[in-house]
Amino acid sequence: MSDHPAFFSSDEEPSGIPADLLPYLEAADEPSEADRQAEQARQEAEEAADRADRERAEALRALVENSLLLGPDPSILAEIESDEDEDGTPSDEEDHERMLDDAQQAAQERAEVARIYESIVARAPEHKVQPSLERVRSVMDILGDPHTSYPSVHITGTNGKTTTARMMDALLGALGLRTGRFTSPHLLDVRERICLDGEPISHRAFIDAYHDVQPYIDMVDHSSIEQGGPTLSFFEVFTVMALAAFADYPVDAAVVEVGMGGTWDSTNVVDGQVGVIMPIDVDHQKWLGNTVTDIAHEKAGIIKPGQITVVAHQRDEVLEILRERADQVGARLLAEGTDFEVVARERAVGGQLMSLRTPHAMYTDIFLPLHGEHQAHNAAAALTGVEAFIGERALDAQVVEQAFGAVTSPGRLQVVRRSPMIIVDGAHNPAGARTVRAAIEDLGLAHVVGVFAAMSDKDVDTMLGEVEPVMDELIVTQMDSVRAMELDDVQAIAEDVFDDTRVSRIPDIAEAVAEAATRVETRAEPGENVAVIVFGSIVLAGQATQIISQANGR
Repeated sequence: MSDHPAFFSSDEEPSGIPADLLPYLEAADEPSEADRQAEQARQEAEEAADRADRERAEALRALVENSLLLGPDPSILAEIESDEDEDGTPSDEEDHERMLDDAQQAAQERAEVARIYESIVARAPEHKVQPSLERVRSVMDILGDPHTSYPSVHITGTNGKTTTARMMDALLGALGLRTGRFTSPHLLDVRERICLDGEPISHRAFIDAYHDVQPYIDMVDHSSIEQGGPTLSFFEVFTVMALAAFADYPVDAAVVEVGMGGTWDSTNVVDGQVGVIMPIDVDHQKWLGNTVTDIAHEKAGIIKPGQITVVAHQRDEVLEILRERADQVGARLLAEGTDFEVVARERAVGGQLMSLRTPHAMYTDIFLPLHGEHQAHNAAAALTGVEAFIGERALDAQVVEQAFGAVTSPGRLQVVRRSPMIIVDGAHNPAGARTVRAAIEDLGLAHVVGVFAAMSDKDVDTMLGEVEPVMDELIVTQMDSVRAMELDDVQAIAEDVFDDTRVSRIPDIAEAVAEAATRVETRAEPGENVAVIVFGSIVLAGQATQIISQANGR
């Protein structure tokens, strides 16, 4: 043991710390230069981490707010803002980091979807038909023909295709099947075109679907160019993506809507076990023909051997063409009015009640949360098609009620505001305009102010002639599209159809809708039903819906 006095004590008084050790102990207590440097480094690291956190959040916000496709997603922005307490410190560091990572990943995926969309848009647009199935067939062949791994429903027609596709998707889903749905165009988000189990494909799955098929699309593009042909078009690329994504999911059933026509449409690589042909009218004359019979011959191309083909109401000459095609290839037609029909319908709060007869059952008092008599006819065709698809048998009434009760049809007589009522509809041809007119009469609207814009290749004169008798005024506006008709031209046609006292010009869509709402409210007497109807193009419908949703805080 040491003899140093520090290790001994006295009974008379405590020894304390020996004076000769104090300088050493004091020196030991002082931080060394290495300690001081380490502490300084720690503080600087904490400050740098705080700065990085703040910069990351700001960068993330900027990325979300500047998405090329849809603009800021309020749910993501709210997540970013709620991650921190009022004093700026994370409420829970791990949760904070996780949520930031999730939000950043979501924003990056949104940006990547936008980039992919822009690259596809740079191709030949979907409204320019390239009459050949060879390019799409070649890509599908390289991929191993994934579209043959599941049964399909193929839908064509002039109007009602998308809503009917949504109805069939809902019915098949209610039966417990995994579904894929391909429709066009989209209203707000390009992912709407490819749906899985009734919902738009996720950002991640959209990105994966594109990258999965891109190398093979590039191969076919290169081969086509070498032979003096075109690359795959915008719509052809989306067709390939959708059909491949359905196989990858995988789906039990696919509902596929044609883009334009039938025979040469890129979706016609599909051999639908069931075909559905909605009413055929005159549209896209530049590509499909100038008469309804020319167009009927083109759309009849989706009728395939052994198919059950459900045919909605048609003109006599059109139905004859469809029957001839069915006889030629050995398909069986189920025609509205003979094999199925809308037995009864009445307006109800938020939609309508309908009774439908199909080849296998009578379905009574089914609620459909959509407006317009045409929607009941769409429902009858959809229900008949699903019966055929599942083996030509009736569906359980509760399944039908569940499916139809949950159906939505964005941009198709969609009520986007209640007071005053604002209805958005994608009607873009005379047949669609007739549907709008019928809906105005069906809803018992006393006063209507229309907001209108159209694409340059549309029959605006006839469209406006259809609705003029049921509209008090028309405001022409300018939608954001390179294909849009010049506002001066729209205004001149509108003033010729209505008269210049009933036509106004307001280029900005938001201002046009706001002014229309003010005018229709001014005209309304107590107890009268009045509405603003925005129509003329699905692009206008999408832009107006987004503007009104933002104004409503959604």
